[in-house]
Amino acid sequence: MLLLLAGGIVAYLMGSFSSAVWIGKWFYNTDVRTQGSGNAGATNTIRVLGTKAGVVVMILDVVKAWGAVMLAKIFAGNHLNDSQLIDYQIILGALAVLGHVFPIFTGFKGGKGVASLVGVIIALYSPFIFLLALLWFSLVFIVTRYVSLASITASVLFSILAIFVFHEQNMYLIILAGLIALFIPATHHKNIRRLLKGEESKLTFRKK
Repeated sequence: MLLLLAGGIVAYLMGSFSSAVWIGKWFYNTDVRTQGSGNAGATNTIRVLGTKAGVVVMILDVVKAWGAVMLAKIFAGNHLNDSQLIDYQIILGALAVLGHVFPIFTGFKGGKGVASLVGVIIALYSPFIFLLALLWFSLVFIVTRYVSLASITASVLFSILAIFVFHEQNMYLIILAGLIALFIPATHHKNIRRLLKGEESKLTFRKK
């Protein structure tokens, strides 16, 4: 039990490593939370620091959440059966995302959790579901240039694919898929209001 609890703490701390904040401060002498949308995520990093920094942040945010899920096998050892291991992986992934959104190292002001949720999805679901959702995200973004709209619609599509198309059997993975369709729009509530008003900013890639 102590090892399982330790895994949860480590997963949250991994999620709390806000790559957008630290890369901005270490390499650009800039806190991305004070510019642009004020969000410590990859999209705002691209706006404030440029494409190269934003891509690095995105990759790090995906990998840290994926790594948190993978920690389950280390901390659980042989003490959990396959079903229990999946449940534990979901918990660690959720804690990593929670750490990303509310990072203890940077004043609990983090990102919106999209990239970190992608890491959890890659670790837990069929790769075909992720690839289809990614394709949809790319199409919506290319047509509209709205990352927020692409993220929101892709999260809903992911849930539909996981539950109704690929027929996920694990009850907790079904619940997680449903929660993702609620979580991403919830963290983008301000973006939704701006989209409805026609005030949402479009993303353009640039160097800095």
